[in-house]
Amino acid sequence: MATARELLTQAKSAIREVGADDVESRLGDVVLLDVREPDEYEQGAIPGAVHLPRGQLEFQVEGRIPDKSAPVVVYCAAGVRSAFAAKTLNDLGYTDVVSLVGGFNRWKDEGRPWKTPRTLTSEQRNRYQRHLLVSEVGEEGQLKLLDSRVLLLGAGGLGSPAALYLAAAGVGTIGIIDMDVVDASNLQRQILHSMDRIGERKVDSAKKTLTALNPDVDVVTYDVRLGADNILDIIDGYDLIVDGTDNFPTRYLVNDASLLKRIPVVHGSIFRFEGQASVFDPYNGPCYRCMIPEPPPAELAPSCAEAGVLGVLPGIIGSIQAVEAIKMLLGIGDPLVGRLLAYDALEESFRTFKVRRDPQCPACGDNAAPIVIAEYDDLCMPHTVQASAH
Repeated sequence: MATARELLTQAKSAIREVGADDVESRLGDVVLLDVREPDEYEQGAIPGAVHLPRGQLEFQVEGRIPDKSAPVVVYCAAGVRSAFAAKTLNDLGYTDVVSLVGGFNRWKDEGRPWKTPRTLTSEQRNRYQRHLLVSEVGEEGQLKLLDSRVLLLGAGGLGSPAALYLAAAGVGTIGIIDMDVVDASNLQRQILHSMDRIGERKVDSAKKTLTALNPDVDVVTYDVRLGADNILDIIDGYDLIVDGTDNFPTRYLVNDASLLKRIPVVHGSIFRFEGQASVFDPYNGPCYRCMIPEPPPAELAPSCAEAGVLGVLPGIIGSIQAVEAIKMLLGIGDPLVGRLLAYDALEESFRTFKVRRDPQCPACGDNAAPIVIAEYDDLCMPHTVQASAH
């Protein structure tokens, strides 16, 4: 059996090694891969390095460094583990891999650029462990989620599952706007609330539930009517809006404000046994008015309070909204931009419809007039615009 020294000699004979001068002159042009353990990485690293401990390399590197032709510089503490890691990358099909001679210790001792990276706490590593194992999320993505700000319109049927999963996922700031109180009739589907909260303000009930679920999350509440007079101030600073409202006046108002602020909206709607979801990314895809230029007559668009809804249905659509929100925040996958996902619970079927941006759209079209934030009550239906949801 070969000794450790012999194995190291074999690994080094199969790879290329480079000095720190060469690497420093190419910073920004190469992928730096730090294969040290988390406690070592937390003490300092070369700026911009991808951190992937040696023990996880075979399972996660293709997700973290998908381009196998990219120039990769691997480093560890002293140049031993990086030699083995470089050989592994060669075996996996990476074509331009080198190991840093002397590792990070020599790099730091020579006064080259390094910094103490921002990392998760040990408690957060434990909480988000399953995210950290997913290469498309990882520690970098989890930190991004913790820095993200999402505004939920409504703490009702759709807002409940969306809020729970976004909070559980570690979205750092969750705003919730709703001016309603918890009613017994809500509990069939609005799972943020409970019997002992009946009569309580919905935003207060939601905050209690979410902070109990994840203390990392800052829940900001807006117990106000959402209208033309406050919507721009409320949505300002958020990365994303999750729309769980149930009326056309609010949807058109939100659409206009999101276009002005260029904030994507994750749309959801439910009715009896059917639900829909889409993502409206301002000027990168269609807006809500591209899909529905004019609101239907009120008699053709009854609310859930008038027509009813299967209690579990908002759990499905709201969860889809949470997935789409996370994809948008992390910049992964193929979000529902330009697509409408329709779900039928009775058939247990999903259908996807293309939604194209309308060049004649009155809100985002090429010749659209300047957007003016105004109420849509008279245009759409007679009841008050508010962020009460399904």
